[in-house]
Amino acid sequence: MQQQPVAGDLRLVSSVLKITTDLERIGDHASDISEITTRISGKPYVDKPEGYFPQMAAAAMKMVTESIGAFVEKDLELARGVIDYDETVNNLFKAVKKALLELITQNADDSDQAIDLIMIAKYFERIGDHAKNIAEWVIFSMTGMHKNIQVM
Repeated sequence: MQQQPVAGDLRLVSSVLKITTDLERIGDHASDISEITTRISGKPYVDKPEGYFPQMAAAAMKMVTESIGAFVEKDLELARGVIDYDETVNNLFKAVKKALLELITQNADDSDQAIDLIMIAKYFERIGDHAKNIAEWVIFSMTGMHKNIQVM
């Protein structure tokens, strides 16, 4: 006789399915970033925003790495840390957007590239959102809680 799955097994399977979708979206956004950077790579870069993109890239990579680490290690605290860190990426996006909008109003000649850079920043912000989703599914798989609501 085979054993029936328990709630924890069902939570794990459903979480893995959700995590897979978020990982696919992260890959899509990374591909979009690559396409834009390839297209603008031979052109001189606009002056703003200084230093934000390496920070956003590092923050997004940290969130993805740690959310996957939380899943592999079954680490609730690491998953919660990823969720909290999402605000960092959101704040960086707001700063980039503000700087680039100022640039567009000051010099319309740079607007095409500024819009491309806003798109890159948005993709980094979305990668952070998907990493946060992964962390939320890690917590669900372990506790049955999703976004502070008891589900299973």
